[in-house]
Amino acid sequence: MGSTLLRGIRILAIAVAAGLLVGLVWLFTEYAQLPATAADSDTAEVVDSDDPADNQALADAAALAESAAEAAAEAAAEASVPTVLDDLDWVTVDLIPVNEYSRPGDALDAVNAIVIHYTGNPGTTAQQNRDYFASLADTGADSVSSHFVIGTDGTIIQCIPLDEKSYCSNDRNHDTISIECCHPDATGEFTQETIDSLVKLVQYLADCYGLDEDGVIRHYDVTGKLCPYYYATNEEAWLELKALFFPG
Repeated sequence: MGSTLLRGIRILAIAVAAGLLVGLVWLFTEYAQLPATAADSDTAEVVDSDDPADNQALADAAALAESAAEAAAEAAAEASVPTVLDDLDWVTVDLIPVNEYSRPGDALDAVNAIVIHYTGNPGTTAQQNRDYFASLADTGADSVSSHFVIGTDGTIIQCIPLDEKSYCSNDRNHDTISIECCHPDATGEFTQETIDSLVKLVQYLADCYGLDEDGVIRHYDVTGKLCPYYYATNEEAWLELKALFFPG
């Protein structure tokens, strides 16, 4: 229901922006075709739609209007995305405190991709990993975190708001949302419960941010690190998992 509403808001924003674009282009076109006033009668022939300068002015105006419309549509779409998913009964919100080691509080520049990770510590729960991120505020032992952690039982915990950076994807921290997935053993393969929740979360986020299959990547695709291990060392498994995010 939530994703459908968000899609509707985006469509409405785009429609409004498109209407603005059409109106501006019409206005400039009509203005160019107005006859010259008596005071301008000596230059009446200059106002001619066949004149290259006029055509260029109209093209520039149309381009400016289109750019403004696109910016308005993007702003409206982004504004409709909640930063904390406490309205979803399948997500537990347990934000970690703002601190220099795991939640810097810095704003994301954009959301251009979703990055999939694995925790690398077999048998741990989503809550244990979230609590480890939070503990770094006191220990300073590392600089690491993730927007979400998904447990082997399918539990989803949101750790960081969606408009802030996490410390998870190196030089893509500034424009990505990260999802850490727990795993039962050293192979790194996700349980079916983890996969089901991951698919649900990725589809929700991709719908919110207008991402397609190119916008869902692995940590491996950013730095070459074998993360998530099973899906970085088994390309077929990754392609099968990715196909679940965008069926058909």
